[in-house]
Amino acid sequence: MPEQQTNTIKQWAWISLLVILLDQASKLAADAYLNYHQPVSIIPMFNLTLMYNKGAAFSFLSNAGGWQRWFFIVVSLTISIVLIVWLSKLKTSQKLQTTSIALILGGAIGNLIDRSIYGYVIDFIDVFYQQHHWPAFNIADSAITIGAILLIIDSFKNHEQNSGQ
Repeated sequence: MPEQQTNTIKQWAWISLLVILLDQASKLAADAYLNYHQPVSIIPMFNLTLMYNKGAAFSFLSNAGGWQRWFFIVVSLTISIVLIVWLSKLKTSQKLQTTSIALILGGAIGNLIDRSIYGYVIDFIDVFYQQHHWPAFNIADSAITIGAILLIIDSFKNHEQNSGQ
């Protein structure tokens, strides 16, 4: 059986770059055209609502006094480096895993840019049912979530393939 090649940056970086560009462009547009905490109804159960998140997911540590900005920057940088190393070691045939990690990397860098420049992450996607709102999020958060789901699916797929051998 021929040995499979490992990934090169060119093979997956476009996914991360696309996520970063879409994320940053949408955040700049939201910040320019939306008023802070003033929902704009798009369709039922979906608003655009500009919010600034100084914490992590679900505003975790958002009221911690400022140190969390630097903590999350270091964590994001560390995770990004680990993801780049991980991607570089994957085989070209591991497309789902490569795509998953590239999405997560793009999302992590998108939010890292915000945190580094502004000290908070710009969120604007507001999904709700009646009076129950999911915490606001952005394109980077969506890419991270989709990437994580795909990574879980890939792990089950690989587990089934390995147990069948």
